[in-house]
Amino acid sequence: MIEEAEDLSFTKVSSEFEAILLEAVLVKKHLPKFNFQLRDDKTPLYIGITKETLPRVLTFRKTQLKLEDLAKVYGPFTSSSTVRTVLQLVRRAFPFSQHKPSGRVCIYSQIGLCNPCPSKIMKSKTEAEKRELAKAYKQNILNVKKVLSGKGNLVQKNLEKKMKDYAKTEKFEKAQKIKEQLELLDLISKPYISSSMYLKDPNLVEDIRKKEIRDLREKILPYLRIKSLRRIECFDVAHLAGTNPTASMVTFINGEPDKSFYRHFKIYIRNTRSDTDMMKSVIERRQLHWQDWGTPDLIIVDGGRGQISAAKSASLTVPVIGLAKGRETLIFKTEKGFERLPLPESPAKALVQRLRDEAHRFARKHHHNLVAKSFKSSHT
Repeated sequence: MIEEAEDLSFTKVSSEFEAILLEAVLVKKHLPKFNFQLRDDKTPLYIGITKETLPRVLTFRKTQLKLEDLAKVYGPFTSSSTVRTVLQLVRRAFPFSQHKPSGRVCIYSQIGLCNPCPSKIMKSKTEAEKRELAKAYKQNILNVKKVLSGKGNLVQKNLEKKMKDYAKTEKFEKAQKIKEQLELLDLISKPYISSSMYLKDPNLVEDIRKKEIRDLREKILPYLRIKSLRRIECFDVAHLAGTNPTASMVTFINGEPDKSFYRHFKIYIRNTRSDTDMMKSVIERRQLHWQDWGTPDLIIVDGGRGQISAAKSASLTVPVIGLAKGRETLIFKTEKGFERLPLPESPAKALVQRLRDEAHRFARKHHHNLVAKSFKSSHT
């Protein structure tokens, strides 16, 4: 088999589910002759979305497939247990039906897994209500399609925008619902490491982390003199048009998150939407705890020139770099001015991505809680 191969390529993905989706797409596209299990076996699982006005999301074995009834088919998948687990999570985030409409609303509607239930939609008292419920249901199906097509990141961005819009207009109940959807999407996209890899190398994670730290230090050295990267802190500011502002600090020790050193900072500055003013305030307060919390070897702020300048204006004595939004580009302030370092695919980039994503997750979770708390307070 190896002798017949012309080349070898790798595609890096962020989670086990994304890997499963990609495998299914590639097998269907290339029909590899040595992959008998997925090509010829009748046991692989497929996910199908029907052509009905209110589509259903169903799972099939190969012998059960009726393509003429399906608008979209995903698969084949070898791991049926993983597919079912992920579908359960997806259904909690974006409820869908697995039954045809009948005279009675299904039991899954009562537990939020089929909402709005097609049976309820068909029994709507007015056409306006029917259109509104059908639109909500079809939006759920559209989101399911995107997640199953590996475009969960687009769904996440759209949901975050909606949540901000709802919060701005004080529709906090709807914002809270979207928060819960985002948390479920985070579970689906959670990175995965096989236990078999640990059996081959019990020090696997430790070795990877050492390599990441070493690579990041080598890339930083031309811009900053830094002896160690044992402790790295990453700061992120979160607010909605200046409301409920908060900042988060996550701490990585030897490349691993140490949640005992995670901190939230409530922003006390009034009448400002400036991220830089907020960042300066947070860094000033952080420095008051050098001794009791420990001193970092490096601080990363989520942002560019403005955030770095804000951190440095707080008389910061620890090296600080910025992380430009979007692509992983490090920003340094040197004697020459501001310099940019785009990170290629590398161990250093993997470490920086984890820091940024964890800071975002921690900040977003706390900010959502503040929004929910404000909503409850305004309705009591």
